[in-house]
Amino acid sequence: MITHAFLQGYWWLIISLLAGLLVFLMFVQGGQSFIFSLPKNDTQRKMIVNALGRKWEFTFTTLVTFGGAFFASFPLFYATSFGGAYWVWMAILFSFIIQAVAYEYRSKPGNIYGTSLFDTFLFLNGCLGPFLIGVAVATFFTGSDFTLDLFNSVTWGSGWHGLEALINPVNLLLGFAVLFLVRVLGLMYLENTIEDGDLAGSIKKAMPRNAVPFLVFFLSFVGLMLLGKGFAADGVTGEVTMVRYHYLHNLLGNPVILVLFLGGVVLVLVSLWMAIFKNPRKAIWYAGAGTIPVVMALFFIAGYGGTAFYPSTADLQSSLTLAKASSSPFTLRTMMFVSFIIPFVVAYIWYAWSSINRRRITPEEMSGDEHMY
Repeated sequence: MITHAFLQGYWWLIISLLAGLLVFLMFVQGGQSFIFSLPKNDTQRKMIVNALGRKWEFTFTTLVTFGGAFFASFPLFYATSFGGAYWVWMAILFSFIIQAVAYEYRSKPGNIYGTSLFDTFLFLNGCLGPFLIGVAVATFFTGSDFTLDLFNSVTWGSGWHGLEALINPVNLLLGFAVLFLVRVLGLMYLENTIEDGDLAGSIKKAMPRNAVPFLVFFLSFVGLMLLGKGFAADGVTGEVTMVRYHYLHNLLGNPVILVLFLGGVVLVLVSLWMAIFKNPRKAIWYAGAGTIPVVMALFFIAGYGGTAFYPSTADLQSSLTLAKASSSPFTLRTMMFVSFIIPFVVAYIWYAWSSINRRRITPEEMSGDEHMY
């Protein structure tokens, strides 16, 4: 018999997988953040925009799917976060809206603004999108300033409605870690996709300048998170308390989480070594194979093992656990059957990716008559 608890755990697994895919696919945002600093001429900039433009819809679709799955499976989280911390979520959504506008209109005939305005939109999305998503996810470990009444009506303690997360140093660490991670992924993807020796040289120089900050910010966040207090939830009563080393115990006490985390970290480190010293064209695949399980492991630590995945610093008992925030068994069970099509969707994405990347982008291609972004 499929229990409600099993369905809750299953959908947290799906959300964690989508989160991992989203972070990897944000190499598009990472590449966009170099739109002004990396290219030395308009042709190189056009190659970068078109290399990323062929993939931006994958990222956007994954973001929408991630949000939809979260909303349907854990609606109280959406009601609480969007009902209280709406400014930070609106900032994230706005950054992705201007990205879509930029790719749609950058090269449209009759564009009276030129490309510079839309390139600025791409740059803003490339920097703000990943950074704000990292800050928002960090609140899963540091908590947010809200309370829920008996009817689950949310009251946000700060008038900044989510933007106060930007003054928490631990949140900023993960925000910058995600930003520099996607910048590294973006460089790897551009190296894999574009055939241009001069641009490849610029990418190689930029790689260590972004890899080192990523490692510093990520390891600092992980260290503070694992060695600090966590929001533990009693499995019977649901009571939430602060327990030192709770997240560390979650990591070490579950072999699956430990293997995902350590294995993913090793693969990311291998990808950085390849990108800087050996075979940069293949580094993106090792980075993707490492990024996805690491993100999944972080979500597992935040949601499994008797943990409040959306904790409240104002009232511990208002914190959200999987059991408290989830949909009904009927809804989760129905969605579970729908989720069985995910492997087919992933297969289609892989097929489309392979078809699009069959040929590397060259400077000569940018002067052709094909559709250009």
